[in-house]
Amino acid sequence: MRSNHAGETGAIFIYRGILSVTRNQQIRTFAREHLKTEEKHLDLISERLSEDHRSLFLPLWKVAGFMTGAIPSMFGSNAVYATIDEVETFVGEHYREQIDRLKEKVVFPDLRSILEECREDEISHRDEARDAKSKKSSLFLRAWCWLVRVGSKLAVKLARWG
Repeated sequence: MRSNHAGETGAIFIYRGILSVTRNQQIRTFAREHLKTEEKHLDLISERLSEDHRSLFLPLWKVAGFMTGAIPSMFGSNAVYATIDEVETFVGEHYREQIDRLKEKVVFPDLRSILEECREDEISHRDEARDAKSKKSSLFLRAWCWLVRVGSKLAVKLARWG
């Protein structure tokens, strides 16, 4: 749960980063709508995770999330959509792994239900971004998305540690 809390915190700051930079009204609407969903997810997880079990690195997740949203916003809507596609693809996989483990052990059905709800929302965000982005991407954008994926994997490992 610590990594989920950290991830949802980061997601909120991704959308705040987007909103701080972009003036594109379509992207602003997209970010505001998704921000509301991520705030709901964070509330659901926060209700189940005491403060002393939250990541010690929350300030880092906030900065990293903000930059993950702000940087692509400087390069236009396609970069934003590609970033969200990459992030939400990773998050969907991350939630799926947890859901599968809970199903195997037949434990915590209420937690599994919450994770399934969050995953459905994240997949919806991914699909919306994927449908909106260009089918072609530059070498720079592919490199950026690779960095986002690697950073997401590292963040999960670090959040689980502390």
